[in-house]
Amino acid sequence: MRNAEPLASVKHELLDIFMSLQVAEHEARKKNAAVRHLRARRGIERHNEIKRLEKDIADLSDDVPGETPRDKGRH
Repeated sequence: MRNAEPLASVKHELLDIFMSLQVAEHEARKKNAAVRHLRARRGIERHNEIKRLEKDIADLSDDVPGETPRDKGRH
């Protein structure tokens, strides 16, 4: 029976190590997912900003005084 206590202690220690590794792995996956989502959100925002600027520029060229429809697109 003297071997039972050290064996239980080793089992407990191995379980603690395993759980620590699982927690660390979960945290790493969670951090990587957050980074991917942030990059995706920034890409979407950049895309929307470019589209908005293109529209604003197109609207400005529509407002150029003295420009005829034939002259549009020559800027």
